[in-house]
Amino acid sequence: MKDHNYLWQPVMQWMERIKKHFTAKGFTLHYDTTKSLKFFIADIIEQAVKREKKEQGTMCADTVLQYMVGAKLSLVLGRQKIKPLGHSVTDGSARGSGDFEIEDVIIHVATIPSEGLLRKCKRNIEKGQRPIIITPENGMAGALVQAKGQDIEQNVDILDAGQFIAMNLYNLSQFKASNRKLAVDKFIERYNEMVSECETNQRLRIRLKNRWGICGRDFLRYFHRDSWN
Repeated sequence: MKDHNYLWQPVMQWMERIKKHFTAKGFTLHYDTTKSLKFFIADIIEQAVKREKKEQGTMCADTVLQYMVGAKLSLVLGRQKIKPLGHSVTDGSARGSGDFEIEDVIIHVATIPSEGLLRKCKRNIEKGQRPIIITPENGMAGALVQAKGQDIEQNVDILDAGQFIAMNLYNLSQFKASNRKLAVDKFIERYNEMVSECETNQRLRIRLKNRWGICGRDFLRYFHRDSWN
């Protein structure tokens, strides 16, 4: 009996890890062919905002958006050119000039662009850099007001996050309906990889939900990776 328990112990531990992984309450992308790609991005951000309101002291909306933008850039430029940062690094501290730096372009990501962020953009401009602010649609008007307050509205690009990411997904799918789901799957896969590299909190991950309730790729990757601890 002792030998029997010894043999089953690793199996039970393995099953417990799977259970913890798939029951961790992350975010869920409910893929629906009738919905726009921009809608999916907005829905994930809204889930993060609702979590912040429900769990006081939890700040994750900016983090989720930063990783989504990072995943999009990584798919376009390659992983080696995009260095993801952990969510504990906040704007104005160790991030340097911005969230992402590509050549002379400095990309700032924020759900609600602040006056401090626009001051940072002004410093970018003074250094000869080209700042871009990526924010949800409801953050664009405020960002423009802040830009005018810093007298840099003609020098900074303020882009809708949903459109910024959705356009890339269309490019990845070559605008073919048959490829669109695969493009979304690749995007979520890259997002989750970046989260796994920098975060210990599985609740930042995104599940691409199908009829079984979980993404088939996500389940299969579990058997080949040991990064869920």
